[in-house]
Amino acid sequence: MSFLEVKQLVCGYEKKEILKGITFSVEEGEFVGIIGPNGSGKTTLFRALSGFLKPWNGNVLYRGKEMREFSPLEIAKEVAVMPQSMETPFSFSVEEFVGMGRFPHIGRLRALTAEDRKAIDSAMDMAEVIQLKEKYINQLSGGERQRVFFAQALAQEPRFMLLDEPTAHLDIKYQIEAMELMSSLNEKGITIIAILHDLNMAAEYCDRLILLKDGAVKADGNAKEVIDYKTIEDAYKTVVVVRENPISGKPYVVMVSKKNLNKR
Repeated sequence: MSFLEVKQLVCGYEKKEILKGITFSVEEGEFVGIIGPNGSGKTTLFRALSGFLKPWNGNVLYRGKEMREFSPLEIAKEVAVMPQSMETPFSFSVEEFVGMGRFPHIGRLRALTAEDRKAIDSAMDMAEVIQLKEKYINQLSGGERQRVFFAQALAQEPRFMLLDEPTAHLDIKYQIEAMELMSSLNEKGITIIAILHDLNMAAEYCDRLILLKDGAVKADGNAKEVIDYKTIEDAYKTVVVVRENPISGKPYVVMVSKKNLNKR
């Protein structure tokens, strides 16, 4: 039995079909990156997996059980979901905001226990924001806020993390920090599926990549199997060069401008 199984998943919006019978499975402990061009169905897949979008057909099974058969509370105790943008309409302190991750375990009325506070401190420590705990969310930089969002998710003590573009709008330093954090969490046993825009980050950090094109799985395998210039050119409709990172041995994609192509 796979940790997560997606079987012939079909869904979309109103009368427009986006995902066209997607099938794949994820084993516990994997770090899977979902990649693909704009409009390929990445965010729609994220919404379907996280329960925000009801499938038209097919199944999403979590630990052998239909995802829709779990109550929202049951899911929240095991699955941490980080959408691409998270709103903070009120300015909470970092400690208060991270503490909200404990709601699935304690409810809204019961006071935090010593065990809850230990989980909150541990989450802030892992996300390297414990030094910011007394600051308010609106005082933080984009990179700091992103780490705080990770800390809130970790306070849930999840077995599975589902993230949509966790490095979006971050500069390269904070992108690497976010990917390093996900990698370290995965090493601790958390299963991770991340929708990723940056092919090089995805290739460098993920155990496995699933490439979507036109609502279907175009390629599924390790970075060397998926990040192939023919596959990438076909999916993204652009010319690229794929090389090997001299340190990690992972593939990386180099863009080629039309101006330089014309010089050939």
